Amino acid sequence: MLETVKLSKTFKEKKAVEEIELYLHAGESVGLLGPNGAGKSTTISMISSLMKPTSGDVKLDGKSIIKNPSEIRKVLGVVPQEIALYEELSAYENLKFFGKIYHVAKEVLENRIQEVLEMVGLKDRQKELVKTFSGGMKRRVNIAAALLHKPKILILDEPTVGIDPQSRNHILETVRKLNEMHGTTILYTSHYMKEVEQLCNRVYIMDHGRVVASGTKTELLSILSTEDTIQIQLSKKSDSLLNTIKAIEHVRRVDETTQGIRIISKKGSNILSDLVHAAEKEGIQIIHFQMEVPSLEDVFLHLTGKTLRD
Repeated sequence: MLETVKLSKTFKEKKAVEEIELYLHAGESVGLLGPNGAGKSTTISMISSLMKPTSGDVKLDGKSIIKNPSEIRKVLGVVPQEIALYEELSAYENLKFFGKIYHVAKEVLENRIQEVLEMVGLKDRQKELVKTFSGGMKRRVNIAAALLHKPKILILDEPTVGIDPQSRNHILETVRKLNEMHGTTILYTSHYMKEVEQLCNRVYIMDHGRVVASGTKTELLSILSTEDTIQIQLSKKSDSLLNTIKAIEHVRRVDETTQGIRIISKKGSNILSDLVHAAEKEGIQIIHFQMEVPSLEDVFLHLTGKTLRD
């Protein structure tokens, strides 16, 4: 339904996006992950026709939309990272304004406003000024605005950043219903891995402007099928111990975490005795040891060398 073909964007001499190839089938929910600066927002801007690519193409049902962006705009709704509302207007007035921008017919606009307000749980607050809303409520109005023209494709760029748990849950449930009950095709970016796991059928992982991996959750987890993930909690931190562990045979990666140290080693290498010996030599106690089942967060860290919020 929607695909990018070697989509690239260069700013001066910096390549922000380099030959991105991704696709969305009708009715799919697809996640787009990457650390800050990976090129996600630039990619979304090009897909939504807000920014022209340096090279490559975006195709809707096999037809290029670069020269004819009106075709994608008819069927696309975008929920941007930043709140895009008029604070001095009420929720209702904002939606009426955006409905006219979308050329929603006058005779159906009123009903459509009430439908989307119901969908995001703000029907009873529609006459209140947006400036009095919490961050989560504003984001819900943002989503409502993107739904006014019944888009076939909805792009959400980190729609739950910095909001309260209640609004986050409401947004996630709204996105799930749009996809499962209304058949809306979703492209979803987030800094919360659990959201992507909950909502998305497939995932693309970006880093330094490129797609470094893609697939279903099962396919992505298979990247670490030849490795063991070990989490250890230490009595104190030690850079010296960290370097010693990195030098142990079959250890492929060592990362500090809030719980201690995460170690990725060759599967079945049984490095526990080496870890204990290294800790004893430094006079450090291993408080807790646990073998972990790899997660998408582990795959992301393995591919990018960063946590999702870096």
